[in-house]
Amino acid sequence: MTAEHTYDVERIRAMVPALADGVAYFDGPGGTQTPAAVAAAIAGALTSGLSNRGRVTAAERHADDITVAAREAGADLLNADPSGVIYGRSMTDLTFDMARTLAADWGPGDEIVVSRLDHDANVRPWVRYAEKSGATVRWAGFDPATGTMTVEDVTSLLGERTRLVALTGASNLIGTRPDLRSIGEQVHDAGALFYVDGVHLTAHASIDMQAIGADFYACSPYKFLGPHLGMVAASPALLETMHPDKLRPSTEAVPERFELGTLPYEMLAGVVAAVDVLADLVPGDVGTLTRRDRIVRSMQALEAHEDVLHRELRAGLASVPGIRLYCHAPHRTPTELFSIEGIASDEVYRHLAEMGVNAPAGSFYAIEAAEWLGIGEAGAVRVGLAPYTSAADVQRLIEGLGVLAQS
Repeated sequence: MTAEHTYDVERIRAMVPALADGVAYFDGPGGTQTPAAVAAAIAGALTSGLSNRGRVTAAERHADDITVAAREAGADLLNADPSGVIYGRSMTDLTFDMARTLAADWGPGDEIVVSRLDHDANVRPWVRYAEKSGATVRWAGFDPATGTMTVEDVTSLLGERTRLVALTGASNLIGTRPDLRSIGEQVHDAGALFYVDGVHLTAHASIDMQAIGADFYACSPYKFLGPHLGMVAASPALLETMHPDKLRPSTEAVPERFELGTLPYEMLAGVVAAVDVLADLVPGDVGTLTRRDRIVRSMQALEAHEDVLHRELRAGLASVPGIRLYCHAPHRTPTELFSIEGIASDEVYRHLAEMGVNAPAGSFYAIEAAEWLGIGEAGAVRVGLAPYTSAADVQRLIEGLGVLAQS
């Protein structure tokens, strides 16, 4: 990678207006701050002629063009087929829809595998609809001492009646990244479907859902610099076999049959802009490389940058008296969950906020993981890196924790 193709965090920070408030944002795992280009795209869509999709009026064409562009952007981000990219109100909402639709073919004796590592959005929909259908739920655990999930933790549960395995690409609570490719191969060998929650992973790594072997890959654009909505990608051929509940006059076309009501076109315009920002994290070669190639290059550079910064973060946290770090998994995102002996995590959260450092406390809807770790719904403090996190941010966080621990 040439000098002009290296990762420049100050250049990225200049794209994000919220950073002018001087706050160090470590709450990226709950949602990132928005680049100006994304906000401009949303505003531009809303302030131009806009109607329901069609090809007759200019306003109809505008809505249709935005929708097509959003499917192409999602496909470039995930190495998916644009005709299999579905948008909805949230990843949670879409996953409930998928679970309800798939469960119509489940029955007693069938088995569904979920994990203790996951956000509840990739647990409860499958558990609820397994219960309704009479299918059995099997639970994959992980090592609570290290936060590590092995391939065997999941694949040992597979059998001839396994219908679907739902697994996170990375824990939003502790950052652990299971070996998706190896697990996916064995899931398919068992004849089951593989539903991957990539909400946390997509913000930190180059994603290739084909290589992973994900039949469904779900994520949330607001976790990677975009607006608040959800998306699920799958092969159009697989989606053709599924028949969700929908209104009588709504289309049977894929992927539209899964999108209930009118799409938020302005948000889709924001998704396109967010993907373009990701492709430009490392600038250059717009005319010679495809957007997909530029995304891969940029996300690899981001991952390398975050690896270095994460080591600084980890070392700094380890120096804080009385701290407990909850994850030691070898393969993970730059996300840390911690508590400080004798100090309530909510107090740590409030202390840091007073110092202009956003690092919330809780279980962050990963209730199964929090209970498996023994910290319950109260949880602990979570800090995560984002594309705009700087070394100065990390230093402020560590200094703030040091002051609190010694007070």
